[in-house]
Amino acid sequence: MPENIIQTDGLTFQYAKGRKALDNVSLNIPKGSIYGFLGPNGAGKSTTMRLLTGILAEQQPSIKLFGKPLQGQMPGVFHRIGSLVESPALYLHLSGQDNLRYIARMRNIPENKIPEVLELVDLQRDANRKAKQYSLGMKQRLAIAMALLGEPELLLLDEPVNGLDPNGMRDIRQLLVKLNKEKGITIFVSSHLLAEVERMCTHVGIISRGKLRFEGTIGQLASASGACRVQLTINDAAGWHTKLLTDHPDVLREAENQLLLELPSRNDIPAFLRKLVTAGAEVYELKVLNGLEEWFMSLINQK
Repeated sequence: MPENIIQTDGLTFQYAKGRKALDNVSLNIPKGSIYGFLGPNGAGKSTTMRLLTGILAEQQPSIKLFGKPLQGQMPGVFHRIGSLVESPALYLHLSGQDNLRYIARMRNIPENKIPEVLELVDLQRDANRKAKQYSLGMKQRLAIAMALLGEPELLLLDEPVNGLDPNGMRDIRQLLVKLNKEKGITIFVSSHLLAEVERMCTHVGIISRGKLRFEGTIGQLASASGACRVQLTINDAAGWHTKLLTDHPDVLREAENQLLLELPSRNDIPAFLRKLVTAGAEVYELKVLNGLEEWFMSLINQK
């Protein structure tokens, strides 16, 4: 079993009596993973992040970091953690480099780390520009650079792509995958965007109304969503309809150059496509129509 770098055991928290923001949440974040903490706005993601970073105090001991209770490690444990939980606290009148220099001095970190983190987040060419001239995506990357200065083993990020355009989302996603693979940093990232979590994460936890509804690997998430309906744009759809019926009786509809069919799960898509192409099919497009997204929506709408 992989070592869990974060573990919560029945984590419960309430801001007001009788109203639980978190209700018996047990998380297991393996070392070396990118763990997506997924749920709609108001589900309890930010509350969890604030508890993990000590911004909020636990109401009962429930959190372990690096295998030990959080309360017994504070504040020293935060030398091993980088976090971006609230909006980036940047000095807009300072350059990106000077923002990092200020953080380095505050935390007694050697300033020779600054060029390395600027390169990691691809801001080396903009190091001397004032932060107020940065795009939102660049500000997010600068904030992540600030979190990386102390060479953390664990990175906690609350909605890091919130408000970004598709290019900005892609840049942050690629950065996090790079940090995980090249630096071995375990990343715990909250998001309300299913597609983003699915693209970059190895593990996922789904929270809704303060309760954990699912936890597992991305593969287990795909399997749990059940049957997957796909639309194929394919040359000679009528001919392939006849051929597919032998092995795939779940061809639901045929139209001009398109087939609608159901596969047992999303995990079956790659093998199915390989089989078609090997058999000589000219496939122009495969579109997943439902399955994971519908299952996710039904999950988060549970009482």
